[in-house]
Amino acid sequence: QVQLVESGRGLVQAGGSLRLSCAASGLTFSMYAMGWFRQAPGQDREFVAAIGGRGGNKVYADSAKGRFTISRDNAKNTVYLQMNSLKPEDTAVYYCAAGFTATMTPQEYHYWGQGTQVTVSL
Repeated sequence: QVQLVESGRGLVQAGGSLRLSCAASGLTFSMYAMGWFRQAPGQDREFVAAIGGRGGNKVYADSAKGRFTISRDNAKNTVYLQMNSLKPEDTAVYYCAAGFTATMTPQEYHYWGQGTQVTVSL
């Protein structure tokens, strides 16, 4: 049974930083690309960043470029999202997902975590 468990939820002030983690189990982690998505109230799920199985291919949404960094540790079956210079508009539930391709398309991901709340205040 595949499980993706996000952690690192928090309330931070604008300009602050937060690191999210997603621990995976039940799959051969290095064979999967991992993605981060987010969903704000009343909005569609939005792509944030993705990384290939070996960590060499990284894709970012324009809103994340220069502020967020995705990384992974295959020895720990964990993917991270380091978020810096946070803005109130980054407030959302953040989800990690596993698929075969590091893509912006949520339909390409086969497994999803339950999400973790990130709130950025002024």
